[in-house]
Amino acid sequence: MSLSPTLLAAAPPALPHTGSDSQLLVAVLLSIGAIVLLITKLKLHPFLALTLGSGLLAAVAGAPFDKLLNSFSTGFGSTVASVGLLIGLGAMLGKLLADSGGANIIADTVLARSGRKALPWAMALIAAVLGLPLFFEVGVVLLIPIVLLVARRGNVPLMRVGIPALAGLSVLHGLVPPHPGPLVAVDALKADLGITLALGLLIAVPTLIVAGPLFARVAERWVGPLEIPAATAPASGETAEREHTPSFGAVLTTILLPVVLMLGKALADVVIDNPKAMGQRVFDFVGSPLIALLAATLLGMLTLGRAAGFDGARISDTVGKSLGPIAGIVFIVGAGGGFKQTLIDVGVGNAVSEWSGKWHISALLLGWLIAVLIRLATGSATVATITAAGIVAPLAATMSSTHAALLVLAIGAGSLFLSHVNDAGFWLVKEYFGMSVGQTLKSWSVMETVISVVAIALIMPLSLII
Repeated sequence: MSLSPTLLAAAPPALPHTGSDSQLLVAVLLSIGAIVLLITKLKLHPFLALTLGSGLLAAVAGAPFDKLLNSFSTGFGSTVASVGLLIGLGAMLGKLLADSGGANIIADTVLARSGRKALPWAMALIAAVLGLPLFFEVGVVLLIPIVLLVARRGNVPLMRVGIPALAGLSVLHGLVPPHPGPLVAVDALKADLGITLALGLLIAVPTLIVAGPLFARVAERWVGPLEIPAATAPASGETAEREHTPSFGAVLTTILLPVVLMLGKALADVVIDNPKAMGQRVFDFVGSPLIALLAATLLGMLTLGRAAGFDGARISDTVGKSLGPIAGIVFIVGAGGGFKQTLIDVGVGNAVSEWSGKWHISALLLGWLIAVLIRLATGSATVATITAAGIVAPLAATMSSTHAALLVLAIGAGSLFLSHVNDAGFWLVKEYFGMSVGQTLKSWSVMETVISVVAIALIMPLSLII
C-alpha cells in the first residue's frame, strides 16, 4: 500500500543525520527488528511499537528528536487523511452490505456459480476485475466483507479465498495502469501507455494464478486455521431471513460505482490530457477515491439500507456502528505511515539510490532491484516506483517502446516485494483478517514476494523474445 504522489510531495524536509550510509542501514535494521520483537515477544500494541520504532530509527541515524516529531506526525496525519478516510467509508459501505443482506446476495451468487474448488479462482477473478481501476486500499475495504462471508458460507479456509482476493488487487496495483505507480513510471520512462497496459495484463494473469489460487494452498498450511472475524462477517443466518432484501443488480451497481467513477477519471486523464478542461476537472473530482467511495456509501444507504426496509434511524445506527471496530486499524495504519515517513526523511531512500548507481547489470533487473531495496526500506510501493524510475530513466531513452514498457513493469514488480512492518498495508491486512504478525508474514508478506519474483521471472525472458 502507498500514499498518493500529491501527499508525498507535501512531506516535510528530510531529517538531517550525522552518520554514514552504513549507519542508516544499521538504524533501519535495528528499528524494524525492535518493532517485530516488541509486538511478538513483549505483546506491545502495534501502534506503540511503531511509534517507539520510529524514535529508535531517528536516534541511531543521528536525527534530532525535535525534527522526528514533525516527521512522524506528518506521516501519521497524511496516512490517516488518505487511507483512514477510505477505511472509514469502506467500513460504512461494508456494514450496509452486511446488515442489509447485500453481502449475502453477492456471496450466494458466487457460491451458486462456483463449486467449492473453484471459489479461490472466482475470488481472484472478482478481485482482478475490481482492482483494475481501484486503489488497493479501496479494493481491500470493499472486498474483505465479501471474502469473509464467502469463506464462512462456503465452509472453506479463510486463506484459501483471502489470498487470491488480495493477490488480485495487489498484482493490478503494481503492474497495470491506471494505478498511480505504473502511471508515474510510464511518464518518467516515456513509455507507451497502451503497450504497457497490454504487457501488464499479459504478465498479470500468470502472476495472479501463481500468487493467488496456487499459493493460497501453501499459505493455508503455513498459517493454519483462522477464525473468521465476527465483526465484519456475520453468520450465514444473521441476515438471511428478512422481509425485504436489495436486488443483486442494486448491490452490484453500488459496489461498482466507485470502480466506474475512478475508471472514468483514468480514461479522462489519458483521452483529454488537459488539466484545465472542464470535462477532466469534473472527472478528476468525482473519480477521486474519497469522492467515489463517499458517493457509493450514500447510494448504498438507498439501494441497500432503504431496499432492506431500514428507516433513517436504522441506517444512521448501522453507519455509526461500523466505525467502532476499525478505530484500532486506523491508528495502526497511521503509525505505519509515520514510521514510513521517518524512514524517508532520515535519507534512507537517497542512500539506496546512491548505492544502486554503482551496479552494472541489466536495466530491467536493475530497475527491479532498486525498487525492491526502496520498498524494503520505506514500505511504500509508490516511493519505490518513483525513485527507481527516476534512477533508470536515462537507460530508457535508447530502448524500444516495448522494452521501455517492460522496464515499467519490472519496476512495478520490484515495488511489491516483501511487504512488512513498515508498510501500512501489512497492518491493514493483519487486522482485517485477525492474524498475528507471524501469520501475516507467512501469508501476505510471502504472497507479495511471490508476485514480485514471478513477475520479474516472466519479464526477463519476455524481453528476449519481443
